[in-house]
Amino acid sequence: MAKPAVLHMISPEKHVSPFDVNMAADAGFEVIATYGSVELKEVTGLVQDMIFSRSPKDAKRTALFIGGRDAGLALDMLAKAKKALMPPFAISLFADPSGSFTTAAAMMALIEKHLREEGGLAGRKVAVFGAGGTVGVAAAVLAAKADAKVTIASHRGRLAAEQRAAELQQRFGADLAAEDGSSAEAKAAAIRDAEIVIAAGPPGVQILGRSELGEAKTLKMAADVNAVPPAGIEGLGISDMAKPLGGTRAVGFGPLAIGNIKFKTQHQLLQMMLEADEPLVLDFQEAYRIARVLCC
Repeated sequence: MAKPAVLHMISPEKHVSPFDVNMAADAGFEVIATYGSVELKEVTGLVQDMIFSRSPKDAKRTALFIGGRDAGLALDMLAKAKKALMPPFAISLFADPSGSFTTAAAMMALIEKHLREEGGLAGRKVAVFGAGGTVGVAAAVLAAKADAKVTIASHRGRLAAEQRAAELQQRFGADLAAEDGSSAEAKAAAIRDAEIVIAAGPPGVQILGRSELGEAKTLKMAADVNAVPPAGIEGLGISDMAKPLGGTRAVGFGPLAIGNIKFKTQHQLLQMMLEADEPLVLDFQEAYRIARVLCC
């Protein structure tokens, strides 16, 4: 008799996201165990309890999901979990803090799809607002690794953006420029030459208004992940899918259009862990690979 499929879900936050729990159940995991307020130093012990409690042949029926709200910490936990595996005792691992990795992957896959006939993302000028958050981090790194020319802008000013760019360079080897995003004038300057603009700020915060967008004469695409009014990009509808963005020559991608691909991407990654014969390690780069397939 097959052992039940078990997913252990950990988070440095007080609670594991109910969204992720529902996603795991719908993907087919039969037993879901959640652990909140998990510290990095605790990951090794937890993972080794997961792997040694089952025979190696049952490892494929066991997996770990890492949540939270911090991209760097989630990736550190993923690395710690991977190091804790002791083959043949090994399980699949998946990091997706706040659903941000799959969201960023979905957003960049949609943008890339609509640029495919023009050569994709390579060489494109991309401006990312909200790179202090998890979605913005993943989007900026994915774009940079696709050979786009990426600039991150911070509402806290140029220095904060430069510090963030340096952190991402050190962690991912991503070559990022930095701009001031602390005022309407600064934001207009940051997107003046951009071909792609990404708004990955917090819910209910408008990042770019029509006046700033009017300065972006070369803009081709704009994407916003904020589903809480007001929109992060003024005039961009919540369900827009490559719909013309008023006052510009660009088309826009709204949060529900992005969310549809994000939902499918996360579902498929969870199912991949269920079906894998060999342990998998999944992060935002693997999520991007899957999202690109789903967007075709």
